[in-house]
Parts: sequence; C-alpha cells; structure tokens
Amino acid sequence: MSSPSSPTRGRPARLDRARTVRTALVLLNESGLDALTMRRLADAMDVRAGALYRYFATKQDLLTAMAERMADKVADAAGPTGDGDWSERAARLARALRTALLAHRDGARVFAGTHSTGPNTLNFADSLVGVLREAGFGDDEAARALYAVTSFTVGHTLEEQAALRPGDGEPADAGVLREAVTAGTYPHLAATLPVLTSTDFTAHFEFGLRLLLDGLRAVRR
Repeated sequence: MSSPSSPTRGRPARLDRARTVRTALVLLNESGLDALTMRRLADAMDVRAGALYRYFATKQDLLTAMAERMADKVADAAGPTGDGDWSERAARLARALRTALLAHRDGARVFAGTHSTGPNTLNFADSLVGVLREAGFGDDEAARALYAVTSFTVGHTLEEQAALRPGDGEPADAGVLREAVTAGTYPHLAATLPVLTSTDFTAHFEFGLRLLLDGLRAVRR
C-alpha cells in the first residue's frame, strides 16, 4: 500500500482536498512546520504547485484545514451527559485536545495560528460549552471558560513542543536555565530547579488544568 506522501505507481492519484491535507500532515511530522511549503507539498503529491490552490487559496487555508483534521474526534472525550461531573468531562476534553496536538510535530503551532470553523473544531467547542451550561454556568461564563481552557491547553502544548528537541526528549534550554540560576543569586529558583527543568509536562499540564477548573468551580458558586 502506498503512503499518503507518495504517488501510486503509474498515473498519479487524483488530487483532492482530503488527500492534500493527509500528505501535508505527513510532511509536517517528517520535517516540521518551517519546512512545510506549498512547493514541497506539491512535489510530494506529484502535481504542479499551482494545482494546490484549487483547494487552498493560501498556505494559511491549508494550515486551517490541517488544524481541523487534528481535532477529529476530540469532542468525543466529553462522553454523554452524566458520564462524570462537569469538571472531569471538561478535563477530558482539554486532555484530548492536548493529545491530538502532541500527535503531530509542531501540532500546537499549526493549531494556534488558525481559527477553523469546521465540524471537528466546532464540535469540540460546542461540547465544552455544553458541559458548562449543563452544569449551571451562564452563557457568558461558559463562553469565556471555553476561551480560557482552550488557550491554556494550546499555549501549554505550544511551550511543551518548543521545549523538547525532536527525537531525543530533552528540554532544549534546561542546561542554560540551570547555569543561569546557579551562577546568580536566585535562591527560590534554585530550590525549584528540579521542577522547572522537568520534562514531566503531563504533571505541569494537570497542575495548571486543576487550578483552572478549581477557579471555574469558584465562579459557579
């Protein structure tokens, strides 16, 4: 079976929107966002670069479609009404979004720069707002909570992916930070260096998510 990034033997596969997005995600995972160009994508699909603009007027349109594809099935994490309390359901949605972005190299960078109105993204947003409204939050509170949870999740994942070198799992600036702190007079930072330089980003994420949800719980009272 041929890979999404390679044409089949004989006549090249017909160009279509879904195949273009799949191939773009393969290239993203192989080389990262900075190396993803329309020309390189066209070469991978064995078409002229101009043919891609039939479906995507700009590279930004392509990135938006890629972000939408990343969000596939994220909304399912909420589960049906009554499947856990509101905070656990909201947490599952945030975790599912983080997992979806981490599944792709530079996934958070792609997602953060787009504003998709496709069904996957809207279903995620609708599910989270629905969880909050069903829990008794007002419409304004639910809408702002959506922004808060999404911004935290995407921002955290953006920093997480930026902090790790592709392939080796090491924090890119941990040594630099350690040297700067130990060379100066920063007793409080020195005491917390093990956590500040830790690669346990799941623990960092869960701590921040808990603070956010506890804050929302206080608003709801």
